[in-house]
Amino acid sequence: MDQNEILIDKSRPGVAVLTLNRPERLNALSQQTVRRLSNALDELSRDEKVRAILLTGAGRGFCAGWDLSSPLTDSSGEPIEAPASVTDYYRGQQLFAGMVRRLRASPKVIIAAINGAAVGAGFALTLAADIRLASRSAAFHVGAVRIGLTAGECGISYHLPRLIGASRAFEIMLSGRPVQASEAERIGLVTAAVDDDQLLEQALETAALVLRNSPYSTHHTKQLMWANLEAGSLDAALEVENHAQVLALMTEDFHEASRAFAEKRTPAFTGR
Repeated sequence: MDQNEILIDKSRPGVAVLTLNRPERLNALSQQTVRRLSNALDELSRDEKVRAILLTGAGRGFCAGWDLSSPLTDSSGEPIEAPASVTDYYRGQQLFAGMVRRLRASPKVIIAAINGAAVGAGFALTLAADIRLASRSAAFHVGAVRIGLTAGECGISYHLPRLIGASRAFEIMLSGRPVQASEAERIGLVTAAVDDDQLLEQALETAALVLRNSPYSTHHTKQLMWANLEAGSLDAALEVENHAQVLALMTEDFHEASRAFAEKRTPAFTGR
């Protein structure tokens, strides 16, 4: 297995570009690839110098989902002798689902730059991101429903209706039809569809806008947004917001921002 199938570029301050690098397979995911991606996400989530992770794919596809030509493996990464058991398949499903948990749990802002087809688990990766931008050649597929499997995998049935509404999500997931970039932009699945050669630049510009704000602000805003999608009431949502906002008032960055506003200058945030 190619050790370079997951690339990490930290050359830009505060941003890590994480690239799925199996272009000959449209960046399809073997179980070994998933392990490497999960390890990379863990590493970046611990890196205090990284505030935003830009997730994209090499070549003409974002991610074609599960690589059906790759072998099932056990917990140590060794190939499983056929026939695989239901336990083997369930363990593999949990491995794939772990990618989505990591994206959601990461304290970093996750920006998906979707540069082509995002299929199955690849589609799920985009849904777990905080911000999604797509190239005009991008398309989103829940193709599993068309091959005798369910459209719900790796959190798709959880995230998609929350992002675009239940009615649209039902139709897309039950039909298995692709969603092209233009439609994805129209229904709010992505914030913008841009020319293919402008995608990375646009995603980096979005990351720069995020990084202008204080680390506390972006970290806790991400947490608030996801938490309050599940809030049982307005009162519950307000309580979470109040807690985070009062803590923010005590940070040095807030006081620096207040001084900068009065002095008509750009604040210099330190993350404290």
